[in-house]
Amino acid sequence: MYTFSSGRKSGKGNRMMEISKTTPSEEQEKTGHANFLKEVRCAVRFPLSLPVELSEDKTHEAPAVTRNVSANGVLLELSGPIDVGQELDFHLRMPGSVLGTPQDVLVHCRGRVVRCSLSQSHYQAAATIDEYHFVEQ
Repeated sequence: MYTFSSGRKSGKGNRMMEISKTTPSEEQEKTGHANFLKEVRCAVRFPLSLPVELSEDKTHEAPAVTRNVSANGVLLELSGPIDVGQELDFHLRMPGSVLGTPQDVLVHCRGRVVRCSLSQSHYQAAATIDEYHFVEQ
């Protein structure tokens, strides 16, 4: 069994999650509760379906759609696979209704792919958002 702690901060002020291994108690093993690991998130995910243009390099752009967005990352649905570890640039148009602003906000993001898998007929890629800035419109 693993325990999670998010009390430590990294050099940039971001919270780091620490994971330590512990052994389950006899009661947990008897009841089967030792087999369940609760998923712990550092940021709330919002189920948003937004169009995205991925810039894999300066010459190639690929369309994608978000499935969920958080402060730390995004889950994208795409038509083809993408390499884990690949750096990405992409723009998100965040709805004003979600942000509580009078108009939509365009956000330029830079991140990297941490996971890619085939789900039904589409590929899904999870990517971090390492940097972002708001684009003036």
